Amino acid sequence: MSEVVSIQWFPGHMAKTRRLMKENLKMVDIVVELRDARIPKSSRNPEIEKLVGDKPRMIVLNKSDEADPNATAKWIDYYEGYGVKTVAIDCKSGKGLNKVVSTAKEILKDKFDKLAEKGIIGRPVRMMIVGIPNVGKSSFINKMAGGKRAKVEDRPGVTRDKQWVKVEGGVELLDMPGVLWPKFEDPKVGEFLAFTGAIKDDILDIEHLAMRLLELMAKEYPKNLMERYNIKEEEIQDLDGYDLLMLVGRKRGFLVSGGNINTERTAITVVDEYRSGKLGKISLEMPPQKNKPQKAEDFDD
Repeated sequence: MSEVVSIQWFPGHMAKTRRLMKENLKMVDIVVELRDARIPKSSRNPEIEKLVGDKPRMIVLNKSDEADPNATAKWIDYYEGYGVKTVAIDCKSGKGLNKVVSTAKEILKDKFDKLAEKGIIGRPVRMMIVGIPNVGKSSFINKMAGGKRAKVEDRPGVTRDKQWVKVEGGVELLDMPGVLWPKFEDPKVGEFLAFTGAIKDDILDIEHLAMRLLELMAKEYPKNLMERYNIKEEEIQDLDGYDLLMLVGRKRGFLVSGGNINTERTAITVVDEYRSGKLGKISLEMPPQKNKPQKAEDFDD
């Protein structure tokens, strides 16, 4: 079994994001936190609960088309069991996007009914959109706005400053820069974030990352692994991450002089194919199986 590597990453602009969030909370009605449906727990920022406080909130599980649908359904049930409305979407296809606004309005119904009683009618619903880097916030906002309104790049940490975006249905979105937290208490969190591309690849050992991913797939999704790389079940029995990487490299014909396996090329291929969904619908996390915590903000711990 390959060792879990501890990953720490907290660029200076992320401290600025925390301040921006706190300062702008009073300007919005609800906080919408985007998470990666493949890693709902690891793609949360535990500081968001502290920053949001009593402000209404909802969770949006993006990239649901790349996640195991059974796992996603269990996560939705889990979060809603704690009273946190949760919607699964996929920004690439637009699946589930229509539920975001309707769910937000459902959550805010009492507030807007009271505003109507005071004669305030037609005020837009103001939503703060938050989430870690590369979770798809810009793609989400662009889809909601019907065009490219936010800068989108396939690398973490692109959105650096807040921006307001008006969308149909009487809604205004406040886009906040992606933010991670200073320390990952559980090293697996950093690892899962690295698998999905939320952490910059240039600070990682890509071969070690691929070995860990292959180990996880061999345990939880062996059929996906066998189908993608034309591997027989008996070939992956009791193999560790290094041997799995060598096996995939050999199956793909990634050879260098002397007939050796090009492990770097193999590792890059494995990680890229996972991130692009070519390895199938894979969820790396399932909801915790334990008693309900005392405080609502602790439901992810």
